[in-house]
Amino acid sequence: MLSKFEQVQKQWGGTSDVIDHWLMSRQQLLIDYCKLAGLPPFEQNNRQLPTSSQLQLFSQELVDYISEGHFKIYDMVMERWNATGYSPTEEISQLYAQITQTTDPLLNFTEKYTELGEDSELEDFDSDLSSIGELIEIRFALEDGLIELISESLACPPGA
Repeated sequence: MLSKFEQVQKQWGGTSDVIDHWLMSRQQLLIDYCKLAGLPPFEQNNRQLPTSSQLQLFSQELVDYISEGHFKIYDMVMERWNATGYSPTEEISQLYAQITQTTDPLLNFTEKYTELGEDSELEDFDSDLSSIGELIEIRFALEDGLIELISESLACPPGA
């Protein structure tokens, strides 16, 4: 995920304030996922299960990322489009719909792990975290496609 993120950042970073904001939010989520999973560069030799506070923090950041994508980023894109007279294509609408399909499973993870106490059993944690990593990767790939489709429209100055 990190190497793919670096490619996307090189390709689309700096093309639009909206895309830059989106990528910065994504970068923070990736860092926090890697910390939680104990992945490089945060790998721990004696990997232990995360604390409930670590899980709550990651869950909140995941909710924030999802919310920001659905509301703030989408609103920023729509505002830019309204200023330039651009409207979404069918392909953009379908891609956005696919992105939203990843929302509920991601939120289910946050609900499951937000309310845990310090002494809670984390029996399914590794498989749940792996599944979440896969969903995040799918979501990022879909978002990359959306970024590619909308980047040109966002590069136009407002009112152009």
